[in-house]
Amino acid sequence: MQAAIAAFPQSDLRDAMAYAAQGGKRLRAFLVLESARIHGLTDAQAMPAALAIEALHAYSLVHDDMPCMDNDDLRRGLPTVHRKWDEATAVLVGDALQTLAFELCADPVLGDAAHRIELVKALAVGSGAAGMVYGQALDIAAETAAAPLSLDDIIKLQAGKTGALISFAAQAGAILAGADRAPLAAYAKALGLAFQIADDILDVEGSEETAGKRLGKDADAGKATFVSHLGLAGAKARAAELVAEAVAALEPYGPAAERLRDAARFVIARDK
Repeated sequence: MQAAIAAFPQSDLRDAMAYAAQGGKRLRAFLVLESARIHGLTDAQAMPAALAIEALHAYSLVHDDMPCMDNDDLRRGLPTVHRKWDEATAVLVGDALQTLAFELCADPVLGDAAHRIELVKALAVGSGAAGMVYGQALDIAAETAAAPLSLDDIIKLQAGKTGALISFAAQAGAILAGADRAPLAAYAKALGLAFQIADDILDVEGSEETAGKRLGKDADAGKATFVSHLGLAGAKARAAELVAEAVAALEPYGPAAERLRDAARFVIARDK
């Protein structure tokens, strides 16, 4: 990622892009590479797609942290981009990282042009007004809603805000190989929801120092979460059920998908 960003002209914009793209769990990139590997593609053949989802995710975090959205001061243990630079720079950094993601999806290294076009389309759908951005819009609307969201409402919101990019990442390898995406789509649906439930649990039980971001903000704002609806024990049980569903969805791939199974288990075992 840093090499791709370094190719741009030297500027505060480039420095802030590199800053925003550093760190993180790289779960989405891992899903791209593993979904490619089980379809016979090498890391090198899939790497631009892995970088693309990380660039897109980094853009979403930069914008989500801004005062007009979540108004956060800390991300990945460091000051957020709008705090370290300014709000205008943060807007432009997000814009630049988003467009970089689509540039990377067009890289000939990814192979067949038709598959690359399908990859671009999948990322656009997953990140746009029917995917991540839609989920973010629902999240903002919930802050001023007359009543807390129902459990079904939260599931719908998180399917966009968190789940859509995880879904793209998990299916990217199948897209590049021109293979059936259904098993990985089922895996990703369960994984994405488990990931968000784990986030809600960490917001209650986690350490800000370990997480590298402000915790407890949902409770402070009176927002409905999986924990507020299900309780801590219920949320943990539901997350475990979803991990089992994700693991079961990978049965068609046999032992080749063991690392994807491990990723599903990691999602609810992580501490950040």
